[in-house]
Amino acid sequence: MNSKESAINKKQIMKKLRELSDSDIAAHSQRFFKTGKREYGEGDRFLGIRMPTLRKCLREYSDISLGDTLELLKTSFHEARLLALLILVAKYSSAANSSEEDAIYRSYLSHTEFINNWDLVDTSAAQIVGAHLFTRDRKPIYRLARSGSLWERRIAVISTFYFIRREEFSDTLAIAGLLLRDRQDLIHKAVGWMLREVGNRNRETEVGFLTKHYRKMPRTMLRYAIEKLPKSERIAYLHNTK
Repeated sequence: MNSKESAINKKQIMKKLRELSDSDIAAHSQRFFKTGKREYGEGDRFLGIRMPTLRKCLREYSDISLGDTLELLKTSFHEARLLALLILVAKYSSAANSSEEDAIYRSYLSHTEFINNWDLVDTSAAQIVGAHLFTRDRKPIYRLARSGSLWERRIAVISTFYFIRREEFSDTLAIAGLLLRDRQDLIHKAVGWMLREVGNRNRETEVGFLTKHYRKMPRTMLRYAIEKLPKSERIAYLHNTK
């Protein structure tokens, strides 16, 4: 541990985040992230800090220890958890060796209960889980896809974005197939988004999947998936005439 790392801890970061808080932004975020009773973000708490400000904090605090990062991830405030995940992503991308990468990956998956909103997943899953498993056995993604946790299932599909960006689509399509009958709208959106990203790189591959499955895809999933297709094709899919 270097001197900079040892000089910064969770308590100091939380003090800084409270200084940056904005009650009006926090109130808006409470509504935007659906924190009401029986909503997907029920009970989440916000300080009211925008992403650009958190990214400035990332530059200042990225050298904190992995242990303190995980302690920050366990806090009740959404922005603190988001900052912790941004730090984990930075640590993974700058890891000196595979042992460090593995420690961050395992820490991430052992703390998924705190990665509990869509933006938290979307800013970290591909960069950590996808990146780690790209050259390794990908069975953990399939275990996540079968999880009872909404957020672990979203981690599963979003993690494949790392593969998509490298022109590998098979795992995305397989995970999409597993999640076709998922009941959660946030999963429908995530799967549709990843299918659209496949199509952005290989239209034939996306269309092949859609041709086979579009009649049983949830409407939101289908709409997200076909968003970039020509209007006539979108209409055909939506009207079940493709």
